[in-house]
Amino acid sequence: MAKIAIGSIHEVTKPDCIQALVVEFIATFLFIFAGVGAAMTTEKLVGNEVVGLFFVAMAHALVVAVMISAGFRISGGHLNPAVTLGLCVGGHITVVRSVLYWIDQLLASVAACALLSYLTGGLATPVHTLAIGMDSLQGVIMEIVLTFSLLFTVYATLVDPKKGFLDGLGPLLVGLVVGANIMAAGAFSGASMNPARSFGPALVSSDWTDHWVYWVGPLIGGGLAGFMYENFFIVRTHVAIANDEF
Repeated sequence: MAKIAIGSIHEVTKPDCIQALVVEFIATFLFIFAGVGAAMTTEKLVGNEVVGLFFVAMAHALVVAVMISAGFRISGGHLNPAVTLGLCVGGHITVVRSVLYWIDQLLASVAACALLSYLTGGLATPVHTLAIGMDSLQGVIMEIVLTFSLLFTVYATLVDPKKGFLDGLGPLLVGLVVGANIMAAGAFSGASMNPARSFGPALVSSDWTDHWVYWVGPLIGGGLAGFMYENFFIVRTHVAIANDEF
């Protein structure tokens, strides 16, 4: 069974940690900028809701795939506190570095949304909220399932040492599952799967409606998927180094 590594506060002074935090900030910033920007564009230009949802889903799929690829070697390209938690549960990143990543991701999200608001003349950054008729419990369960599928894909295509023919396709496949989940559930829960993706728009727009759902659901789903895949599906011939990114 994977052991969670606590790590040390001194990690923050290590060059590799500083480098990872810078890259994680940049990758998350660019992800949020494109994702939220796509949502703002659909509200401004598109009248057909189905077309708008597809546009947003594809934008997220593409930018997730590219930013994971861009940040993978240095920071792991998490872009998402739920991904970081899922990997921490599996022993792939220390608790201390996970907290640093969370702060980094949230700051990047706020910065990207603030810049978008400024560049668009003060347009509101669309927030994730539950659809009419969906209660909080339904929203949490929806986000748990969506984020579980995301982390399950991350582990299967990026973490598992026995990837087989999937080796090298991980970032693209993770991006595709994000896009598919947005198409499937975007009209219901918003399909966040990412607390940072929800936090920036909420803070900049000062709209916290249903916001807690987008922390509880993704973190439960991500942590559960990381624990399950690491402990039941991965077969290792050596002990994983806890502070290595996946």
